[in-house]
Amino acid sequence: MKDKHKTDHSRRGFLKSSGTAVVGSTLAMNFIIPKASYGQNSDTLKVGLIGCGGRGTGAANQALNADGNVVLTQMADIFQDRLDKSLKNLQKEQKDKVKVGEDGKHVGFDAYKKVLASDVDVVLLTTPPAFRPLYLEAAVEAGKHIFCEKPMAVDAQGIRRVLAAAQKAKENKLSLVSGFCWRYHTSKREVFQRILDGDIGEVQAVYSTYNTGDLWSVPYEKDWGLLTKQMRNWLYYNWISGDHIVEQAIHSIDMGSWAMGDMQPKSVTGTGGRQVRTDAIFGNIYDHFAIEYAYDNGAKSFHFSRQQKNCSRSYSVAVWGTKGKAVIDVVRRVDEITGEKPWRYRGDGNDMYQQEHDELFASIRKGEPMNDGEWMSQSNMMAIMGRMAAYTGQTITYDEAINSQKVLGPPDTDYSWDMEFEGPPVAMPGITKFV
Repeated sequence: MKDKHKTDHSRRGFLKSSGTAVVGSTLAMNFIIPKASYGQNSDTLKVGLIGCGGRGTGAANQALNADGNVVLTQMADIFQDRLDKSLKNLQKEQKDKVKVGEDGKHVGFDAYKKVLASDVDVVLLTTPPAFRPLYLEAAVEAGKHIFCEKPMAVDAQGIRRVLAAAQKAKENKLSLVSGFCWRYHTSKREVFQRILDGDIGEVQAVYSTYNTGDLWSVPYEKDWGLLTKQMRNWLYYNWISGDHIVEQAIHSIDMGSWAMGDMQPKSVTGTGGRQVRTDAIFGNIYDHFAIEYAYDNGAKSFHFSRQQKNCSRSYSVAVWGTKGKAVIDVVRRVDEITGEKPWRYRGDGNDMYQQEHDELFASIRKGEPMNDGEWMSQSNMMAIMGRMAAYTGQTITYDEAINSQKVLGPPDTDYSWDMEFEGPPVAMPGITKFV
């Protein structure tokens, strides 16, 4: 039976395509190996939370539920109010497991360093995506086991950094679990395993959607500077979020990649735009995308996503093969196959968010590290290259995309509240250049 996440040929292809940049960034890092990474661990596991928004608070709660002997001791965020709110909520949920003293609360752009310098065993990286390559590199260098929320990066340079750090984590026997939650969902594992085992024959086409409504925004306050406005509404700035195809619709793209055995596409073509969400508070991102991925074997994968209110919604993946069809419909909660080997999942469901942490902490306890680094980087890169194609209006090969020199945000060292970084203008297909 094949691995539930990926196939060997896709791994070799991805490493070959991105190898030059990976080697360069790996040599630049001075990693240390944690003493807790070898053998079974029966000690109290200490957790540090970096990024105290809603997803971070949820991840911390799940981490504390994953093991009977685990405590939260460190928290970090760039905003004091988010840290305070998160801590209050976690204390309500996990009274006996939250052990965050005054010396365990850190605020500011360098707050993550203080968490990583502490004696925590596991870190949860749940900040906005722009920060994750830097934080992942630092967490591996500090010898911590890691839960890293998706997406892991917003541009190709970030993916190259993530992949290098993930490879070093594997060498140092550190567990690295991604926030691609459907890979930890019982029925999704079953249906995609059947696809990979050939139950619908050779996959010829994939169609995925993530069509949803509008999302939250925070009204500006008069004393906010430029960076505060952006960070409070980080979803709408592509240098922070990657645009919604990377930040949200990536879940559907990940499932599409899973169906293809995580094989890298040959090229991508796409379109997109900004029709209804045009107010200044929505930054510089699009509100819809339509993407086509082409594979060397002739297969095609089509992806559609939008964030527009008062429109019909869809969150699904359909996979056509030479012997049948698979349907994964998140809204209707249907996972089924029709054709020569008909099947429908009728078992119990599970909390996929909890499962991620259950497996992470079990791997640490057993001394058998798990590492999602290669396939999570592949799925992330597919979303990024889809955005590249839509922004530029060009057909872009995988090799061109993974080696892109375009960096959306400022240098890591420039983060400060007086930073005046506008970010790229709204992309215009046919005018915006691929770099």
